[in-house]
Amino acid sequence: MPLQKQQYQVHGLTGQFCDASREFMYRRSIQESVRLEFSFAVSVAACVFGMFAIADYYLLGLTREFYLLLTMRIVVVSICLLVALVVRRWGGNDYRAWLHALPLWVFATGIILIVPLRPESLPTQITAVVATMAFYLLIPNPLTVVTAASLYLNIGFLVAAVLFASLAPIATLLVALLLIMGSVVGFFALLRLECLQRKQYALLQEERENNHQLHKEIAHRKSLEEQLRVVAEQDALTSLNNRGHFIKLAKDLLQHSQTHKVPFSLFMIDVDHFKHINDTWGHSHGDWVLTKIAEVCAESLRPTDVIGRFGGEEFVVALPDTSSSDAQMVAERLKKKVAELSLTEEMGKLRPSVTVGVAATDSEEADLESLIKRADEMLYVGKRAGRNQVVVCSDVVEAPDSPVGNK
Repeated sequence: MPLQKQQYQVHGLTGQFCDASREFMYRRSIQESVRLEFSFAVSVAACVFGMFAIADYYLLGLTREFYLLLTMRIVVVSICLLVALVVRRWGGNDYRAWLHALPLWVFATGIILIVPLRPESLPTQITAVVATMAFYLLIPNPLTVVTAASLYLNIGFLVAAVLFASLAPIATLLVALLLIMGSVVGFFALLRLECLQRKQYALLQEERENNHQLHKEIAHRKSLEEQLRVVAEQDALTSLNNRGHFIKLAKDLLQHSQTHKVPFSLFMIDVDHFKHINDTWGHSHGDWVLTKIAEVCAESLRPTDVIGRFGGEEFVVALPDTSSSDAQMVAERLKKKVAELSLTEEMGKLRPSVTVGVAATDSEEADLESLIKRADEMLYVGKRAGRNQVVVCSDVVEAPDSPVGNK
């Protein structure tokens, strides 16, 4: 049997969960409603028990037996009402078995005491049978507690009837059968109710656990989707936007700038002598230099700007609402911060530098591809002019000759 089924298995005789921890959790979940039902049921039963003092008066008159019965009824009613008040006001969420069982034993004792005080009324008494049914069906308590209290009531009532009412054997058998019938009916009625309530609780808990598992699965899938999105949009080495995602974002920014008729700038960044770094210190050092330069570039830009790794040692930046002169200032500041980078000791006194090609437009006809091409052309102009510089292109620039040489 699966572990979950074992935890929710109900005992066939007690109506409780076989798993003690699961039974405790169930008890805690219904404690508030049981507390209110218990207080109300005990109060009603106490009032009914007290009302029989009227019948005592008509049968006994103002005799010693009547006053004894009245005293007994007052004690029983007082104790039960006090217990009901305590449970309702200060019961809290802790189930106290002895406190909830106390009214049953008090009622049972009171009913048994009626027999020696009013033996002549025994043939008409059905109090024990009614009380037995009330114990099982009216006053909320675990089936084991109710069964013990009912056995005490039935056995005590039968013994008192034999001792004080001189009950004949046949009459004793009939009373015993009547009490047994009441106990059996009450027992199986409460057993069925307890089993149904726990099965309902088990189904509810199973549904909650399934929902919880479903939420975990949804969260896991969202996490996987986010990871896939990051992989699809970010460059693995520098954590910048990759080329494809940059193109998508930059096109949206360019379209927005054209719609609102504001300038748009773009520049290409290339790490100078990067091949020399790789050849001299290895690709691991080259990758480290790229990540440091990528960090500097990202920190030098505004939140509205977009940067991506275009490929190899090249980066590309889109600057919305930025003129060519402003873009040049940003590029100069970025170039200066790259030059201030501190490298590892084994790389000696090498100071990294970058060359930046800037292209800007305020035309509604410009497209991103042409801007990238113009910025790349300016980048090669800077490379041929000695590197470590910023070269700016205006709206209309003739394309220079094809680049020659190593970046």
